[in-house]
Amino acid sequence: MKFAQKKKEEILLSSETWKILICDDEKEVHTITKAVLSDFVFKHKKLEFISAYSGKEAIEILSQKNDIAMILLDVVMETDFAGLEVAKEIRESLHNKLIRIVLRTGQPGYAPEKEVIRDYDIDDYKEKTELTDIKLFTTVISALRSYKYMRSLERNRKGLEKIIEATRDIYEQHSLEKFSSGVLTQIVSLLRINGNSLLLSSDGITLEKDLENNHLKVLASTGKYSKKTLDEIMTKEFTDVIKNVMENKKSTFKDDAYIGYSKSDTDKVNIIYVEGCKNIKKLDKDLIEIFANNVSIAFNNLYLNKEIIDTQKELIETLGETVEKRSKEASNHVRRVANISYELAIRVGLSEEEAVLIRNASPMHDVGKIGIRDSILLKPAILSEEEFEIMKTHATIGRDILGNSHRPVLKAASIIAYEHHEKYDGSGYPNQIKGDDIHVYGRITAIADVFDALLNKRCYKDAWDIEEVIQHFKDERDKHFDGKLVDILLDNIDFFKAIVDNDQ
Repeated sequence: MKFAQKKKEEILLSSETWKILICDDEKEVHTITKAVLSDFVFKHKKLEFISAYSGKEAIEILSQKNDIAMILLDVVMETDFAGLEVAKEIRESLHNKLIRIVLRTGQPGYAPEKEVIRDYDIDDYKEKTELTDIKLFTTVISALRSYKYMRSLERNRKGLEKIIEATRDIYEQHSLEKFSSGVLTQIVSLLRINGNSLLLSSDGITLEKDLENNHLKVLASTGKYSKKTLDEIMTKEFTDVIKNVMENKKSTFKDDAYIGYSKSDTDKVNIIYVEGCKNIKKLDKDLIEIFANNVSIAFNNLYLNKEIIDTQKELIETLGETVEKRSKEASNHVRRVANISYELAIRVGLSEEEAVLIRNASPMHDVGKIGIRDSILLKPAILSEEEFEIMKTHATIGRDILGNSHRPVLKAASIIAYEHHEKYDGSGYPNQIKGDDIHVYGRITAIADVFDALLNKRCYKDAWDIEEVIQHFKDERDKHFDGKLVDILLDNIDFFKAIVDNDQ
């Protein structure tokens, strides 16, 4: 029911008319008001009237509609102070700060103007006798102008919220997309338009591809471009415009559109395309250029941070893969374990942040094998009891290698290295802990590690059939593995097997 709850994440869009709610228990007031304002036009839009004949009815309407610009509100209706109660409920219960409230009364003695203006969050107070045609006209103009300004501020706030959110959540997977959406919203708001727009990101020249193979993807979009694929967007005319801007490496206003260009230190190019700019003033264009320059710096910082994170992830995967190759394990094993661990983490209910942390840390699960001599590590047969005791020390070695770091990803990797060989029934190593006493990172990685290992050939065994793997996990449910995680794996077995099959 609450305005804020229903539309908290929405950005208000203009409609074809200004909606005005007339709330008065006298039908004649509705008729006269509509007649006086029948030819009213403001900013090329007419008025649309909505009628309510009691305070209760007005609240019901406002609970369902978030785009009413103003309310002409009678004070005395079903009760002597019904209008005042409505005004209070609009602001305090519905949390609607945008609608302009104009109180009208035919009995000013019931609600003295001085006290009402002081005690209630209203925008105007008029006696019905003083609302002549001209005064009613100016009152509505003033209210709509204020509403338009307040709505513009609300759009600005929404855009800034998204940008701040992206800055705060910069290490999350979609922070670049959140930031891009906020930038787009802010530019549309600065231009004081609600046109169709989108934001593109293009890969620049890298060692892996040449200029002809640049990859273009949509980061954010609005209006008619929403939910469209890149192929649907990239008409010949649109492609020519984007190509021209990228060749000139300069932002420009062309016809009805603004096309912003920015390039990062990591060879990423961003193109901002916004329609509906044909009639904007030079001052607005200058403002957009200043804003776009600042955005370019912010984009650069985002890409640099992403580069650091990606480099860290690649180094961890490379180190983990090096350890696995030393022990003759399957190629790409650590990457598959990382991807399986991430998907298990998401499905068991961990946050996106923790799931990404597990994905980045799990490639180090067997880093301690670097301290195991080759005669044991590479033995193509079952280990003796004494050899197995030595092999088990790799869990402690891994913890000791990683455990002194204060970096979240290495701290998580230390936990995984130390606990991913523990078993849910307490029969694992190195500490024989059991159940939920085993850290969830260790429980998740244990399943990912074994699942991939069983499906791939190793120096001491052949690859298992998927039916054998399924039966193994059924047999080891609540023994070796956390039963809840096993259920997630088996309920999505085709999905998890595809991760293994597609990364050989």
